Amino acid sequence: MIREKIEGNEDKILINAACHSAKSRGRAVYEEDDEIRTCFMSDRDRIIHSKSFRRLKHKTQVYIKTSGDHYRTRLTHTLEVAQVAKTIGKGIGLNEDLIEAIALGHDIGHVAFAHNGEEVLNELLPGGFRHNENSVRVVTKLEKLGKGLNLSPEVLDGILHHSGFSNGTAKAFTLEGQVVKYSDKIAYVNHDIDDSIRAGLLKNEDLPKSIIEILGKSHSKRIDTLVKDCIYNSIYNIDNNNIEISLSNEIGNSLALLRKFMFERIYKGPILKIERDKAKFVLEQVFNYYMRFPEKMPTFYKDISDKEGLCQGVADYISGMSDDYCLVLFRELYVPKFLIY
Repeated sequence: MIREKIEGNEDKILINAACHSAKSRGRAVYEEDDEIRTCFMSDRDRIIHSKSFRRLKHKTQVYIKTSGDHYRTRLTHTLEVAQVAKTIGKGIGLNEDLIEAIALGHDIGHVAFAHNGEEVLNELLPGGFRHNENSVRVVTKLEKLGKGLNLSPEVLDGILHHSGFSNGTAKAFTLEGQVVKYSDKIAYVNHDIDDSIRAGLLKNEDLPKSIIEILGKSHSKRIDTLVKDCIYNSIYNIDNNNIEISLSNEIGNSLALLRKFMFERIYKGPILKIERDKAKFVLEQVFNYYMRFPEKMPTFYKDISDKEGLCQGVADYISGMSDDYCLVLFRELYVPKFLIY
C-alpha cells in the first residue's frame, strides 16, 4: 500500500527520536488504516475540514478590529505557525505531518475576541477556562455533533501542551509537539509586532534596541534568526542525548523579553484597554443571557447542559462563536430595534 511506502520513507528520513507514523499509540476508537494516508496525515485532513477550523477566519488574533485585509486573524496565525513549525521540523528531521496536524489544531478552541474572551470565560466558569484544554475538548467532544474527530494521541497531546513559555510548563511527549509550542511564540510575537506597526500602535524605533540587535531589525530577519537557532540548538540537544526542542539561552531570553514588551505595550497595555473592555463586556453579556435562558441555545448545547451542567453547555456555545457572530447576537439580544411598536 502507498501508506506503507510513506511510512517506510519516514524510517529512512526521520531521526530516531522523531515520532514515526507507524509507531503511533493508536486512536481512542479503533479504525482501519487508510490505504494512502498515514495516521497523522488523516488527522491533519480531519482538522482542516472541520467547522471549528473554518471559524478561525473570523476570530481575532489581537483585538484590533480593522477593515484592512492584511491584519492577521486566528486562521492566518495558525497557518503561519504551521509553516514555521514545518520548517523547523524538517531541519531537525521530524515528522512534518504530525507537526502540521498539531499546528492546525492548536488554537481551534480559542474564544472570540482573542485572549480577552478567554479571560472572561476563565473568570465566569467555576473551573476556569484555558484555550488549549478547550481545543482538545473541541476535537474530542464537540466536533461532528459530539462524535469528535478521533485524533491520534500524539496530536491531542501536542495541542494540549502548545501553550505557555516558561521552562516550568509541561511539554509535549513528542518533539513534534514541542516544535509547535516554540513556533507558536515565534510566529505570534513577530506578526503581532507587524500588525501593531501597521495599525499605528507601534513604531520600529519603539522596539527594545538591545533585543533587536540580537534577533534582527526586520520581521523576516527575526523569524530567520529564531527558526535557525531552534533548529541548530535542538540538533545539538539531541546529539548530546538531551532529547528536547529549545532555543539557545541568548536567543530564547531575547524572545522572552520581546514577548514581555508586547504584553506590556499591546496585549495588556493602555492603548487597547478601551477596546479590550468593550470585547469583554459583549462576551460577558452574551454568556449571562444564555445562563438565564438556556432554552434559547441550539439543541446540541442544551443537551450538553443537561449532561455536564449549564456552565459547560454555555461555555461550549460561546467559545465556538466567531467575533462577528458574537457581536450579531449581542445586537439582537440587547440593542433596541429602530422600530418599536
